[in-house]
Amino acid sequence: PSSTTSKGNIMNTLLKVMAIAITLSLGKVYAESAGGSDWKYNETNPSNKICFAMYTVEKRVLKLTAQLYPLQAQESRDIFLEIKRDNVWQRVAQSKVRENEYAVHDAKAWNTLFRVENWDHSRDWEYRVVALDGQATYSGIIRKDPADKEEIVVATFTGNSNKDRRMKPDIIANIKAQNPDLLFFSGDQSYDEEDHLPAWLLFGRQFGEIIKDRPTICIPDDHDVGQGNLWGAEGKKSTGAQGCADGGYILPVDYVNEVQFAQTANLPDPYDPTPIQRNISVYYTSLNIGGVDFAIIEDRKFKTGPLGLVKAPHGDRVDLINDPNYDRASVDVPGAELLGSRQIKFLSDWGTHWEGVQMKCVLSQTIFVNAAHKTGKWRVVADLDSNGWPQTGRNQALKEIRKSFSFMIAGDQHLGTVIHHGTDEWRDAGFSFCVPSIVNFWPRSWLPLEKGLNPVSDALEHTGDYLDGFGNKLTMYAYSNPRGATGDIGTRDDPFAGGAAGYGIVRFNKKARTITAECWPRNVDVTAPDAKQYPGWPVTVDQQDNYGRKPAAYLPELNIEGETNPVVQVIHEATNEILYTIRIKGNLFRPKVFADGKYTVRIGEGKNVRTLTGVESIGLNEKRTITVKLK
Repeated sequence: PSSTTSKGNIMNTLLKVMAIAITLSLGKVYAESAGGSDWKYNETNPSNKICFAMYTVEKRVLKLTAQLYPLQAQESRDIFLEIKRDNVWQRVAQSKVRENEYAVHDAKAWNTLFRVENWDHSRDWEYRVVALDGQATYSGIIRKDPADKEEIVVATFTGNSNKDRRMKPDIIANIKAQNPDLLFFSGDQSYDEEDHLPAWLLFGRQFGEIIKDRPTICIPDDHDVGQGNLWGAEGKKSTGAQGCADGGYILPVDYVNEVQFAQTANLPDPYDPTPIQRNISVYYTSLNIGGVDFAIIEDRKFKTGPLGLVKAPHGDRVDLINDPNYDRASVDVPGAELLGSRQIKFLSDWGTHWEGVQMKCVLSQTIFVNAAHKTGKWRVVADLDSNGWPQTGRNQALKEIRKSFSFMIAGDQHLGTVIHHGTDEWRDAGFSFCVPSIVNFWPRSWLPLEKGLNPVSDALEHTGDYLDGFGNKLTMYAYSNPRGATGDIGTRDDPFAGGAAGYGIVRFNKKARTITAECWPRNVDVTAPDAKQYPGWPVTVDQQDNYGRKPAAYLPELNIEGETNPVVQVIHEATNEILYTIRIKGNLFRPKVFADGKYTVRIGEGKNVRTLTGVESIGLNEKRTITVKLK
């Protein structure tokens, strides 16, 4: 035994020496540990100084950001974007590496933004970023717009906790196999509070291999800007009281803005770029991928902090309510904002624009409901950090979103769910898909004390109609609880134990007008014949299910000649309210309305529009047809 042990020790020593030699030969000084403090990375080899790049293209404008490792004083700050045309690299943009200060830890940005107008989006382009006088290059593919594809595929992620800093080969292999048209990271790409730069570089090393070749939406959440929770309160300064429940940002403005630049500068230009308080930037905007139009909103930035507005019942924390008998209406206080008037205006405007669009979707940091009952051992009745609060703002947002029949995708909750939202009635608004965390060291569970009404799944016990802790109506379709959720979960130290980690795939079928949500666990090979999603998935819904409100009456059926799949907009003349806008499927459409009366119906788009006024509603069982001829 002693001889065997000695040989084993010698072999281990040799392996360690070899590993160190390989690491140093690559010019890399780091250790990708699952915890520890030795994960930070300093790239010393000039040829590797560009960490990763990400891009979007909207209305023929390419925006591409490149993230570098820290540069030495003598190294050039000039940086270039080139594309390969006729097998020759041609320069299309140039810039300077930004050295803006993060305002903490003496960190600098070390990134840049390229903007190219009149981009030819009809074909794929090989690109490369060139820096350090040509010593450093980073290459990828800028994809053509997939307008000719019948199905647009989105891969979506959240919660890249620092409890596991290892590479993510299982996700990378799966995403390459599933080959999505768009990547969406909904927040918490960094959990390192005041140390965003090294965490962002680690994120780039983990996911750059898939990001470089496809458009990417990446929006920061609370941990990215250095907070455990975030009620942005339009940019005010937070004191940090009760987990920042007083509202606002606790770290310096420069830090917040540099995080936002790093993660969002590649997005299309903001709808309204006016900064909020203290000159904190905004990024809410939209992106069309192959005929699916994505609204990108900032659901934390304008949200009111509850401290001083909400009285915690029986000594509970103001943001976490544990009293099951508390007065739910008492926390829906006047003056509490969720999305804010600016973003409501954006959603209202965005929902009416359908040029080159067949389906719509809203992307946010979290979902508009409080769908988790347990966090570890603890049962929580209501969490004001969720978008279930404030209830009035939540309902206002859902009522605006449903006007465009938009599906919703988000993260943050550490719990995968598919929910049909209700405002006045169950299922009268749209569907949301909240994806599970990439690293789920803080697992949460959907564990109601009673069975729901009207269950919708045979695979899961607790589906159907429920009220959340704020009294909001929701219909649970699917959830991905960690194993052992009925007791002490006990998985916080192991991100894979309990099986609650994963990511999502959403498929928008433009021909069938359906949306399919897939929920994939970590460490599952999606190419394997026996590969399984979480129980209860996939979930498929029809586009029109995203405005599930029951009609009180109908308008005569429209028989539209001269154009297939035209845009139809319905306006209630008594209130001048736009009820909804949609690109219909085919040539026949029976508009539903929610009160008797007269309506204006607009059919078509651009210069080819027919407007019908004074169209009277008819009974639910009446049949009548109007033929409309478009040019």
